[in-house]
Amino acid sequence: MYKKVMQQLLFELMKGSKRSDRELAKVLKVSQPTATRLRKKLEEKAIVEYTIIPNWGELELELMAVTFVNIRGGSKSKEEQKRTLERCKKWMMDHPNIIFASDGTGMDGLMISFHKDYTDYSKFITEHRVEWAETLGEIKSFIVSVKGGEILKPFSLRYLEKLYSTK
Repeated sequence: MYKKVMQQLLFELMKGSKRSDRELAKVLKVSQPTATRLRKKLEEKAIVEYTIIPNWGELELELMAVTFVNIRGGSKSKEEQKRTLERCKKWMMDHPNIIFASDGTGMDGLMISFHKDYTDYSKFITEHRVEWAETLGEIKSFIVSVKGGEILKPFSLRYLEKLYSTK
């Protein structure tokens, strides 16, 4: 029961984190002090940060790029691999237009980035290729127009609730 209420609270906060504990308590059918206590526990364990999802056009951003990369095979030592990974993390953090980057299966890694226009994207990807020329193999990007393209499903975490509510 407790875990289910915690999960439900997390989903309610994903739908709208500005909601008061009193409003959340009504939805969860618990007291307001219980909702406050549960929120605090979630903030300690499960909530990385509160944020918003903006209208990208209002930020004068036109493109979102999902870029996939393969790393060239090589006989780098574990220590060299570790240094390259740390350098890569720093490079990613130094580029605020990159909102997510990770390794994975299928390709060696991916990054999601936003750009003012195609020229901005082109400069970014050229810098990426130059900076990582000795490391990168194949690079593929999928570019989305967030200002004028056909958005089939808007980005939101609120959809995840249905994933769990059907179980």
